[in-house]
Amino acid sequence: MTNQYFATVARGLEEVAAQELEKLGAKNVQPDFTGVYFEGNKSLLYRVNIWSRIIYRVLVSIDTINCKDAEELYNSVRKIDWSNYLQLDQTFAVSCTGKNEELNHTHFTALQIKNAIVDQQRDRFNKRSNIDIKNPDILVNAHIHHDQCILSLDSSGDSLHRRGYRPAMGLAPLKESLAAALLEMAEWTPNIPFLDPMCGSGILPIEATLKSLNIAPGLSRNTFSFEHWPDFDLALCNEIIDEAIQQQKNELAAPIFGSDQDLKMIQQARINARKCDLEHHIHLSQVALENIEAPTDHGIIICNPPYGKRLGNTQELGKLYKLLGDVFKQRFKGWTAYVLSGNKELTKKIGLRTSGRIQLYNGSLPCTLLKYELY
Repeated sequence: MTNQYFATVARGLEEVAAQELEKLGAKNVQPDFTGVYFEGNKSLLYRVNIWSRIIYRVLVSIDTINCKDAEELYNSVRKIDWSNYLQLDQTFAVSCTGKNEELNHTHFTALQIKNAIVDQQRDRFNKRSNIDIKNPDILVNAHIHHDQCILSLDSSGDSLHRRGYRPAMGLAPLKESLAAALLEMAEWTPNIPFLDPMCGSGILPIEATLKSLNIAPGLSRNTFSFEHWPDFDLALCNEIIDEAIQQQKNELAAPIFGSDQDLKMIQQARINARKCDLEHHIHLSQVALENIEAPTDHGIIICNPPYGKRLGNTQELGKLYKLLGDVFKQRFKGWTAYVLSGNKELTKKIGLRTSGRIQLYNGSLPCTLLKYELY
């Protein structure tokens, strides 16, 4: 049976997420604002949750209802037979995005939907499900657009970008999903040496290693929300998990390096790498940027230097960016470098001609991924 799904994704990553979904076997893939529509069967739903490196969560639509105001929303929700999706002994929560003139507060909208569901349960069974905001069995997602509300079930639960390996974080870490997207945008493949010379807590080298060893990110999770659904197929899910485990590789095709001048950052990166049993695959070292040397004769660099929005003083950072450009030019001939930055004035200090620019967001910050061919 073919269903339509909606994958939520960070702003600016819609196209790269769509490409990933197509590789996983999705059909009729259509990027939209902060998400991608796609079609597939139950097997694909499980596979995307287990394998996706870029998306946040996969939603399965229940119904589109009218909701010009709170009363119409409540009545429309009560018309849906919630026993098809939620059992009395299961916990649930409601999340909401979007708004209209009357429903302009997402918490209030979610509360109306919750009330309609539990009131229906009370009327029919004289009992109701409990709410669990932190770890619900069933997560209902509502999206308000004009006078309509799309109600969906969240198949993922906790956001898929949380791999579970990151107890140690730097001051301004990349999300794992953004790091994985940068690898795709840079067209990095596992047979190319990789270096992040400002690796912080190690997110980019770790994501590169997971990709190189073909480790499905979802294997590190304890549970997905779809496991609590009435139609959950345990045998099918186990088959996909077993297949993913069998496809893992034992050795890297090319070396992966991460360095940082801050010893504490390298210690955090080692903790994170150890958490996912990758510490013996990644070369992590404390090296100041001015002392770094190319570890191989070719490769790809991706780095996310501070750009003044969260860390550091913009004036002081100018020297860092100039140094970055000098190091690239003098020591990395034969390499291709990518720099993610949210500050155009700072990137001018690099002093090298770009051969490509990709617009994206790091959280809410508009950024550019700059490409430098180093000859």
